Amino acid sequence: MNKNYILLNNEGLEKVTGELNKYLANLSVLYIKIHNLHWNIEGPAFFQLHSVFEGYYDDVAEDLDSVAERILTLGCRPAASLKEYVKLASIEEIDSKAISSNESIDIIQKDFMSMLEHSRRILELAEEAKDQGTVDLMAGFIAKYEKTLWMIKAYKA
Repeated sequence: MNKNYILLNNEGLEKVTGELNKYLANLSVLYIKIHNLHWNIEGPAFFQLHSVFEGYYDDVAEDLDSVAERILTLGCRPAASLKEYVKLASIEEIDSKAISSNESIDIIQKDFMSMLEHSRRILELAEEAKDQGTVDLMAGFIAKYEKTLWMIKAYKA
């Protein structure tokens, strides 16, 4: 880690920044994956989900920047190549092919649940490191994923 200019103890921050880089990689894969769903969805819910997915990938684009900037704030470098993202990510890519609305919703629900769980893990690491900035960032992501997952559940009912 580089010189810590925000007065945090470097102990514990390496774990936080390591997980933030994995999170960044997951967001990057998710960003492309949501575009894939947006472009390839077919069926009666096309118009509705096409629009919803556009909102999702716009949100993810903002989150990418927030996470990368947090990593830089903590004195590290964010992963910034597809090669790194594929190596670090746990979110899996999908093939470019026609996809039904039900299948697309199941995919996005699984991935958002994964991001929620990862957000909670990073929040815990950040709390241990007394890294309030990352705690706040993750708390915002947790609230967003919880609300989105509730809306997906309501849609599927």
